[in-house]
Amino acid sequence: MNDQLLSDTATSDRKFTNTLARGLGVLRAFRAGDNGLTHAEIAQRTGLPKPTVSRLTYTLCELGYLSHGGRNERFRLGPAAVVLGSVASLSISFVDLASETMQKLADETGTLSLIAVRDGDRMLLAKTWRPQGMATIWLEPGHRIPMFGSSSGQAVLATIAEDKFRAIEDADTMAAFRQDGYDQLIGQGFVITPEHLRYARTVNAVSVPYFASEFGESVAFTCGALPRDLPDQRMISTVGPALRDAVRALEQRTGHAPALTRRG
Repeated sequence: MNDQLLSDTATSDRKFTNTLARGLGVLRAFRAGDNGLTHAEIAQRTGLPKPTVSRLTYTLCELGYLSHGGRNERFRLGPAAVVLGSVASLSISFVDLASETMQKLADETGTLSLIAVRDGDRMLLAKTWRPQGMATIWLEPGHRIPMFGSSSGQAVLATIAEDKFRAIEDADTMAAFRQDGYDQLIGQGFVITPEHLRYARTVNAVSVPYFASEFGESVAFTCGALPRDLPDQRMISTVGPALRDAVRALEQRTGHAPALTRRG
């Protein structure tokens, strides 16, 4: 979420607290692989002016959500943020339940397996499993990808209720994309974004939605790799069915109906 989007939201919704949103935006700028961030890097990732970033980082440090060792030190997530993340992870049980299966799937298929959640008009990688002893694409938790053009975005769009879909920016543009995902889920139980719509030519991916009651909507379980390692035919014949079966097994363990049944 950049500064302009924050301003637009604040103008259209009087209940929206702009300063809070900007502070949370600073926290969301951090990714798992970062060795800290400078003011300039935070400003670049958030779209906020440097003076605003300076005020926000000072406040977040005072509250313990960021830490900063000295004048030339980089900012890092502080103890309050770590505790908050730990509490959140403990309240989302399906991630731990799926972890062993997803690691096994990553190892057997040679793909990066992950869980992606909807974050506005993008998909946020919340958890990743990398195949042991294999070279593959590597995207870290905290990385964001477009909703339109990604299999994870298409899987989630296909399952969300109509009112939530209409609330998304550019919903009309994504209507056909959403319907194609729905048709794929009905026909084969997994989603592969048509090649001409994929947001990146360097990644092929297949996704299956899972309804997360903790979020009140679906998340996407995804397996991805370089196109040479994961051609379409392999996604259709092997990886897609394996991922679909893994998510179905998780649904049975958690007592959840398939995500598609939740669409209104």
